[in-house]
Amino acid sequence: MPNSTKEQVESFLNDFQTKLSIFNIFFLNRYKNIQALIDLEITAEDRLEFIKNIKPENYFNGPNLDAYDPDSPANWEFGMILKEHEVYIKINPGKPNKSVMCISFHIAEQEIYYPFK
Repeated sequence: MPNSTKEQVESFLNDFQTKLSIFNIFFLNRYKNIQALIDLEITAEDRLEFIKNIKPENYFNGPNLDAYDPDSPANWEFGMILKEHEVYIKINPGKPNKSVMCISFHIAEQEIYYPFK
């Protein structure tokens, strides 16, 4: 059962993409995220383009409070198929007047259920 309606996801993505175009994006430098670029044979620029093209149909969870930073805006989770791999993407709208964040962008560790597909 999704936490959000399709309309809420559309609204979040619209706000996220607008903020991304103004403040850019910060990618968390986690091993899994870097390894995904290698495994998927994509560039950091490719990764950014995939994030810019997230649609409500890619949604599967959120918003959820960040367990590591309770003062941070809530995280949203998405997935997509890239080069025959399901990729898990966790994004955050970032704090006011700061970049949006990509916390996770790696090959999914479990199957993703897409409530709006």
